[in-house]
Amino acid sequence: MEMSITLVITIITCVISFWALSNEDIMRKLIFNAEAVTKHKQYYRFLTSGFVHADFIHLAFNMLSFYSFGTALEKIIFSDVCVFNTKGVMLYVALYLTAIIASEIPAYIKHKYSTSYLSLGASGAVSAVIFATVLFFPQLKLGLMFIPIPVPGYIFCFLYLVISTYLDKSQNSRINHSAHIFGALYGVAFTFVVVAIFGNIDLIENFLAQVKQPLNNLLRFNCKYQLFP
Repeated sequence: MEMSITLVITIITCVISFWALSNEDIMRKLIFNAEAVTKHKQYYRFLTSGFVHADFIHLAFNMLSFYSFGTALEKIIFSDVCVFNTKGVMLYVALYLTAIIASEIPAYIKHKYSTSYLSLGASGAVSAVIFATVLFFPQLKLGLMFIPIPVPGYIFCFLYLVISTYLDKSQNSRINHSAHIFGALYGVAFTFVVVAIFGNIDLIENFLAQVKQPLNNLLRFNCKYQLFP
């Protein structure tokens, strides 16, 4: 049985994160450090920072989220619909890796001269994968910590962006919320461009059709109820 790309990325990330958590020198070399990038041109940190995490809980949360949504995204990428054709593997990996980089750029621009700004984790890439998945499956039921009842994916994504934006502006935590926001937006942009070039489906039409379906079912149910009490 062929190992999924999502599982391969998850394993690689876990191995590197475990290594960095047990070796401070490795962590210092891989973590995103604004001063190191600005003064010493260590641009590789834009990418390597996505493979190290603050602790095991941080790692577990990101990788469980990534694996859940990544496997769902792979189903559509490599399905009979053949969305990305034979370039599926390359484009899927490109989405993940470039999202790590893209999600860190806005924060770097803001903190490029800071001597204390550090960032790490795959949250930007995970957000990109989640939003890309929801573009294909907008009715996928997702839950937020403070909402016990799962909501459709497109509603979840809207709330996710609103909450992340608020938390980013409030600056009351050490979490890099801007990476969540820009990773998510990058995931949407990347998916639209790739599907437009390589895909065999109309992404917008597919998205709207799935969003409208529950409403159409509800309207038909109400009509039937009124006609046949």
